[in-house]
Amino acid sequence: MDGRDWKKFLMPYEQAVEELKVKFKTLRGELKSREEYSPIEFVTGRVKKTSSILEKAKRLNVPMDQLETGIEDIAGIRIMCQFVEDIERLAELIRAREDMTLLYEKDYIRNKKPSGYRSYHMILEYPVQTALGMKRVLAEVQIRTLAMNFWATIEHSLNYKYRESLPEDVIKRLSKAAEAAYILDQEMSSIRDDIMASQQLFEDKSNIVTRVLNGIQELYFYHRVREAAQFQLRFNEHWESDDVWYLKELSNEIEEAIARAKKGSGN
Repeated sequence: MDGRDWKKFLMPYEQAVEELKVKFKTLRGELKSREEYSPIEFVTGRVKKTSSILEKAKRLNVPMDQLETGIEDIAGIRIMCQFVEDIERLAELIRAREDMTLLYEKDYIRNKKPSGYRSYHMILEYPVQTALGMKRVLAEVQIRTLAMNFWATIEHSLNYKYRESLPEDVIKRLSKAAEAAYILDQEMSSIRDDIMASQQLFEDKSNIVTRVLNGIQELYFYHRVREAAQFQLRFNEHWESDDVWYLKELSNEIEEAIARAKKGSGN
């Protein structure tokens, strides 16, 4: 083993993980604003521990002076999606980005591993600005559904416990669980439109409620106490219902009242 300073060695990877997490979370927010739907459910990331790097280097026969190119997942990003269809959509978005370079992809969804593992991997080259200048590091982005991620997390824990030598009965059970997760994803895809419509209805109502309440507070700011109180009463009578149309109309009325208040105050 060489005598490198592992803390300094891993710093660019830690920076890459933090920056990539921010970028993908920002992408999620932007897509929800522009398209009202995002294939990204949530994003996590990690830097491989030194012990894991050494174990993988030994397993793959990677020389110590070639760790930066021989081990592609020292920096790892994991992105979870609701539906299998979302994975390809997200992969397309990543391919189109200019702030990272896609080296290659591994499709373990169409070509699952013998263990039953399913996921979509994208190996990126990502530039980070360090105190010593720009450095390009490799990062692996894993894109999975929630069901795939649940199974993979359990498998990882069991492999750690049994040191990659799982008992035969555990292997069989994991294989059955992998197929169950796959069937669950297929079932969710079959009712995807209904699920998305329901989620959109919830999102619309949530946004309208926020606009209404913020509008009422703005009326108080302009000392339109009576109007604000009346709108508050009307809101209280209807907000628990699913009458989104009524709440939209209420929101429009409040916006008109705010416009009159601003005009009256000279703003």
